[in-house]
Amino acid sequence: MGAGEREGASWQGPLAGVRVLDLTRVLAGPAASLALADLGAEVIKVEPPGHGDETRTFPPFRAGESHYFLAINRGKKSIVVDLKKPEGVELILALAERCDVLVENYRPGVMERLGLGYAALAARNPRLIYCAISGFGQDGPLRDRPSFDIVLQALSGAMSVNGEPDGPPTKLGIPLGDLVGGINGPIAILAALWERERTGRGRYIDVSLLDGMLNLLGYLAQLAFFTGRDPERQGSQHPNLVPYGVFPARDGAIIIACLTETFWARICTALGMPEYIADPRYDTLEKRRDARAEVNALVAERTARHTVAELEALFVAHQVPHAPILGVLEALSQPQAQARGMVVEVEHPRLGKIPIVNRPFRFDERQATPAPPPLLGQHTEEVLRDLLGLSAERIDQLRRAGVVA
Repeated sequence: MGAGEREGASWQGPLAGVRVLDLTRVLAGPAASLALADLGAEVIKVEPPGHGDETRTFPPFRAGESHYFLAINRGKKSIVVDLKKPEGVELILALAERCDVLVENYRPGVMERLGLGYAALAARNPRLIYCAISGFGQDGPLRDRPSFDIVLQALSGAMSVNGEPDGPPTKLGIPLGDLVGGINGPIAILAALWERERTGRGRYIDVSLLDGMLNLLGYLAQLAFFTGRDPERQGSQHPNLVPYGVFPARDGAIIIACLTETFWARICTALGMPEYIADPRYDTLEKRRDARAEVNALVAERTARHTVAELEALFVAHQVPHAPILGVLEALSQPQAQARGMVVEVEHPRLGKIPIVNRPFRFDERQATPAPPPLLGQHTEEVLRDLLGLSAERIDQLRRAGVVA
């Protein structure tokens, strides 16, 4: 019997036993702590009195709960602490002594002014891993400037290469400028946890969203270095691969991706134009790139004769990389997403059973279903009582003083 069979659905994940103090808000920071919660860590989300995390106020709502907050806070606990009160700061200091990781995404300098900077916390807990996520990092001329997803997309160059060639630059539909914090923050935290196993000491981590977006330029950055020119907008096309992008069908459109000569031959065969496989005008990647308009027109004329379903059948039979263009609801309900369990139902304390997007990874053990996103302050008393050992009377005093809620 394997470990998964012994533990069954109660296994929380590989980070079970790791405790995270989450002082993040809106998207970049909560996306990072969400990844840690998905991996099994206990994440204690600290929210301010009143409305809590700003995303709790973002419409649309259902029974007073924001779609936005629900999307990025599954599996976390919520406590309400007023960081503007000295007693609130002291509670956070005490909690940090009992945590492995702290994640925050305030503007640089704010945590220090509150008395919650890395130096103060590390003095009380040298094993603490402190991850600060900000728009531009802890230094540089833009350090103190507020950042938003569209700002980061513009400053990183990502927006300049997104959109149709004859149109203006366009923001990515997914807020990648913020979500990159949810990628790089956890990577650095996991590396620091591994390092701590050897050294016994924590570490300060400075995550810049702009740095992350610049890193995601990938081969486009190297292309610019090679050519000395900015890559141009290609819409859904590729700067060097043809045919690649959106092609018409009788009832819509389909994506085709021709990455190699092998796929060019398969596309030509599938679309009934084998004479073009060895056509000296189009028989290399470079020739097709230089004759982009002609090649695209040839392929489009053939795809337009078929429905999307017919094209899918042809391309599956000939092993051509392709995809229909799905809407969000269709994407979430497609057979592949269902087979992977990417949508699960959880029992929300106010909304009842609701669907949420599942974790983006699997392990060989069966992991428990994610806990629902918390109500504001749902776990305040539990955390103060069980983690800090505060009595009911002391918690009531703090509540009446407005320190917690």
